[in-house]
Amino acid sequence: MALLELNGVRKGYPSPEGEAQTVLDVPSFSLEAGAELAIAGTSGCGKTTLLNIVAGLLSPDEGEVRFDGDVVSDFGEARRDAWRAKELGYVFQTFHLLGGYTALENVLLGMMFGPGADRGRAQALLERLGLGHRLSHRPSQLSIGQQQRVSLARALANQPRLVLADEPTGNLDPRFALEALEMLRSLCKDTGAALLCVSHDPRVLDAFEERVDFADVNVAMQREEERA
Repeated sequence: MALLELNGVRKGYPSPEGEAQTVLDVPSFSLEAGAELAIAGTSGCGKTTLLNIVAGLLSPDEGEVRFDGDVVSDFGEARRDAWRAKELGYVFQTFHLLGGYTALENVLLGMMFGPGADRGRAQALLERLGLGHRLSHRPSQLSIGQQQRVSLARALANQPRLVLADEPTGNLDPRFALEALEMLRSLCKDTGAALLCVSHDPRVLDAFEERVDFADVNVAMQREEERA
């Protein structure tokens, strides 16, 4: 059984003219436990919508999302929040760090929604990512690359079984982009987490042995290409 499965998942939004417009139509998609997969697609093609549906941040209009056999798209809000805190890590393109809290506190706060705050693990993660000397620094006192590493630590802190990465190097200087990606992949391998990464950056995509084009996953894109 696959860890993650999407079956007949569709999501649409109203067009500027008020007509229904399907942006996501995924007949079938799966990801095995511990696997690494990159999905290639241009900006604005629906990749983030896909990840947000997987994460339960959006609900599909049709179809189901299964995680380890459970239909998480049918969960109520409270159960979905608890599932996400325990099983899922999400690396956003914009880091969503809380400006009034230190690097260590940002990671600990993320842990509180799961099994509970573990100061030793949070500190060890930040030290491994080269931030042992920045534990008490707030985001405004950190470089962009350092903020990204805090977000990596937060995403992996609860030892999730699935990590989603949305353009994880999009805000990084090219010199540090691949370094951050390797850190993410290494952390996932250490914990056995599956990694699903979406990106339009060829450098990111080339780092993955397994990759697919988003148009092969999302048939709504195929229809748009046919109409064009």
